[in-house]
Amino acid sequence: MPAALSKRPAPSRERPPWWARLWTGFALSLLTACATPPPGEPPVANAIQPLFSPLAQPSLAPLMRQVMPAVVDIQVESRTLSETHPFLDDPEFKRFLERMGLPLPKIETLQRRLSYGAGVILDSARGYVVTNDHLLQDAARIEVRLKDGRRLPAQKIGADTRSDIALLRIPPVDVRPLLLGDSDRLQVGDFVIAIGNPFGLGQTTTLGVVSAIGPRSLGDQPLGELIQTDASINPGNSGGPLLNLRGEVVGINTALIGPAGGNVGIGFAVPSNRVRAALRILTGQSSGLRPPVD
Repeated sequence: MPAALSKRPAPSRERPPWWARLWTGFALSLLTACATPPPGEPPVANAIQPLFSPLAQPSLAPLMRQVMPAVVDIQVESRTLSETHPFLDDPEFKRFLERMGLPLPKIETLQRRLSYGAGVILDSARGYVVTNDHLLQDAARIEVRLKDGRRLPAQKIGADTRSDIALLRIPPVDVRPLLLGDSDRLQVGDFVIAIGNPFGLGQTTTLGVVSAIGPRSLGDQPLGELIQTDASINPGNSGGPLLNLRGEVVGINTALIGPAGGNVGIGFAVPSNRVRAALRILTGQSSGLRPPVD
């Protein structure tokens, strides 16, 4: 009689580990949030069209390819007065003046300083770029660099110091502008994306969540109505967008709290509805200009 064939044991169906279930849930939430608008809200004509599908590898890359051309790097050149001169720090020169009984002269010099930040194109036909006002302090020259490498001169139209929002104008560009979202719809725990130019390195993207919403204060110093996020915000991110997963601007990155000036997971952005109100004031003060956003 032929020998009985041995059967291979059936593969075990053990429950996936907790980290695999957590990642699967996170990926599905990203796909769902990016693929469907909120219930009852009509589609926006110029809205970013997400490229995610349930069968695709979870990634923000398709969304980033659509939004990043409208995010610009900003370089600000300023000249500040310095009351000290390197020559006056020379100990030999100081001793010479003391021997001669001469006082230490006061020499004021102009120092050139470069600052780096980011901005968002909200109207490409009219060249409107929104950024932070503090980035443009004492600016003698403002240069905007697009994603494709083009460098364009920028002119400051105006600023709202209370919200730290400034409006720049560059020559018209063929770039799809970003839309201002409704920051009142944000909730703690929503995923957000920060884009900026940290330390002048160029466009950088980080992902986090909304940590808190509302009036913020540091000790006794009120900071105003802000969005707090753990998305990495560093020096150079000022003026860059805080995006939701639909590619809408829900905030403009403006500040961080860190012991050494770096990120420790506490960053702040000006809510988009506050930005919208500031832009209406700025464009209303300039004759011939219409608000860049509704």
